[in-house]
Amino acid sequence: MERAAADPGPERKRALVAAAYERIAEHGFEGLRTRDVAGDVGINIATLHYYFPTKEALIRAVVGYAMGRFVATIPTEGSGTEVLRGHLQALARLMKEDSGLWAVMGELSLRAPRDPELARIFQQTDHAWHRKLAELLRDAQKDGALTQEIEPEDAAAAVVATLKGLSLPTMAGFDPKRVDQVFGQLERWLGLATSTR
Repeated sequence: MERAAADPGPERKRALVAAAYERIAEHGFEGLRTRDVAGDVGINIATLHYYFPTKEALIRAVVGYAMGRFVATIPTEGSGTEVLRGHLQALARLMKEDSGLWAVMGELSLRAPRDPELARIFQQTDHAWHRKLAELLRDAQKDGALTQEIEPEDAAAAVVATLKGLSLPTMAGFDPKRVDQVFGQLERWLGLATSTR
């Protein structure tokens, strides 16, 4: 008996999201054409619409993919201090090594004020990241790595705002040295400074 072919759906969907992500990273939202994304994956536009009925649905999937990159920077094991330090160090590496991610995040941030659905997604992800950072900061305080003067909720808000600002596009372009400066200062401010990344 002949075996049925595996469903290409999940893999094809991931390929479409990756292609859209690359298009946004290289050409911004102005260069995101669903026909081009379909062509990049080797399918026709009707097949793309089977997976993503609208361009907005595809953009939401790109947001989910980008946010998944951030979630992956949070270690799953270690003390509160080790997890916080590991998260910050992994974020710094990600910023320096994946310029496409920051291009996409910059594009999404600039578009969100004009797109209520995208703004809602950003608010949810910002809130979740803030909550997680505050939790990590509280855990590091319990470990004795952070002074009691640091208020975890306020410090989390400052870290999120700082890193989001660092990721926005500028006229001067991306400067990896600036990433080291910002993360080094954050670690010194929090009392987490250790050996180089």
